[in-house]
Amino acid sequence: MTTPHRSPARLDGPGAELLALRHLEAAGLRLLERNYRCRGGEIDLVMLDRGSVVFVEVRFRSSTRFGRAEETVTATKQARLVTAASHYLQRRAEKRPTRFDVVAIHPAADGGHAVEWIYDAFAA
Repeated sequence: MTTPHRSPARLDGPGAELLALRHLEAAGLRLLERNYRCRGGEIDLVMLDRGSVVFVEVRFRSSTRFGRAEETVTATKQARLVTAASHYLQRRAEKRPTRFDVVAIHPAADGGHAVEWIYDAFAA
């Protein structure tokens, strides 16, 4: 699902994460943690969605000239996300269902930014 957002033409990584967070919160998800880090990787956003823990990777591209933002979530990146998610779940003794979503942000035709939420983007 792609949603246009009016935002400043210049957006950086932290700004993209905030835009993604606002988008997901507006859809009813609740933030559990931001920028969870462990030796094996990092998770941008950990959210709660109707009883499921959602690990969200936020990808931002200021231009689609070299490909779309979501295309940068490679198998290697997915493996790092799974490692970090496993660490998170073990440290929190979390037993709820989980999923991995990707929020891709790229320039929109109107000068703002398009936010594309890819629900259940890949399996662990």
